[in-house]
Amino acid sequence: MKKEFAVIGLGRFGGSICRALSEEGLEVMAIDMDEDKVNEFANVASHAVVGDTTDETVLKSLGIRNFDHVIVAIGDNIQASILTTLILKELGVKDITVKATNDYHEKVLSKIGADRIVHPERDMGKRIAHKIISNNVLDYLELSDEHSIVEIVANERLHGNSIIDLDIRAKYGINIVAMKRNKDIIVSPQANEIIKKNDILIVIGADTDINRFEKRLLGD
Repeated sequence: MKKEFAVIGLGRFGGSICRALSEEGLEVMAIDMDEDKVNEFANVASHAVVGDTTDETVLKSLGIRNFDHVIVAIGDNIQASILTTLILKELGVKDITVKATNDYHEKVLSKIGADRIVHPERDMGKRIAHKIISNNVLDYLELSDEHSIVEIVANERLHGNSIIDLDIRAKYGINIVAMKRNKDIIVSPQANEIIKKNDILIVIGADTDINRFEKRLLGD
C-alpha cells in the first residue's frame, strides 16, 4: 500500500512539497483556503480541495485521520498553523510535519506535539519531501534540478556485498563517493570495499537514477 499524504497550505513551500510527492507517484491531497491555489494544483495532486483547516468538522469531513502523513505548510498565519496542528493531533493523525516561521512558532509547535518542524529558509521542499518518503535517506542535497548528493543507510540487502558486486555505476549510473562507518569516513572507497549494514553511503547522481537505486535495492 502506498502512503497517503495531505499538504495543507499551497504557497511556495507547500506547493513544492506537493509537486515533489506527486512526482514520486504518491497519493497527495492538496488543501488551501484560496480557490485559485487549489485550482492550480488540481492536475498535480491526486485531490485538491478548498477548506479551512482550523475547523475540525472540515478536517473530519476530509477523512484527515486516515492519511499517513500530513504536512502543514500554512504561510504567515501562525495562529491557523498552530490550531490546525492541534486539531490534527487531537484527531490522531500519525505523522505531522509543520512549517515554522520563527523560533517562537517552533517552540509552540514542539509543545503541542508536531512530529517534525521545518524551516523552509533552511530546507528545500524537495529535500524534505525526499526525506519524508524514504526511511533509508538521511540527507539530501540538491545540486541542480536533476542531480543530487544523497546519504543512504545500507540495509540487509546491501550487507556483505562489495561495491563491484553491486555494479552500481554500470546498473544505475550513480557513484558512491564516500562511506561512513561509525566514526570513520572512507573517501572514494575501493571497488572491493565490503558494505556492512548501517554503513552510510554518500551517493551522487541524477535524481532518476538515485530513485531507481533506492527502489530496487532499498525498497521494503
